[in-house]
Amino acid sequence: MESTRQLKLGRMLQKEIAQLLQFEMPTLAQGSMVTVTIVRVTADLSVARIYLSIFAAKDPQAVLKNIQQATGEIRYKLGKLVKGSMRKIPELSFFLDDSMDYYEHIDQLLKDA
Repeated sequence: MESTRQLKLGRMLQKEIAQLLQFEMPTLAQGSMVTVTIVRVTADLSVARIYLSIFAAKDPQAVLKNIQQATGEIRYKLGKLVKGSMRKIPELSFFLDDSMDYYEHIDQLLKDA
């Protein structure tokens, strides 16, 4: 169960990281559309797990790898944006959110039944 602080921090990070990826660092997406679906922050607020949905990409894993390689730069820019709200910026870990693929698969199975 996440605390109120974790949830607030997660929502703030979600908004700021989405804006960074969309407006300040669009080359990381390699022409695809990247959406930050959810951010989960650990109880000690030291690590943020960021789940991304990547649309219109030939290879979503390559886009994810590109973003993961720029984690340090993303964290630095994020720190500049939220410096008044947070003392320490958590470590960032990016993951591919495949929940939409899972839902589509279940939907297809139900249609075939």
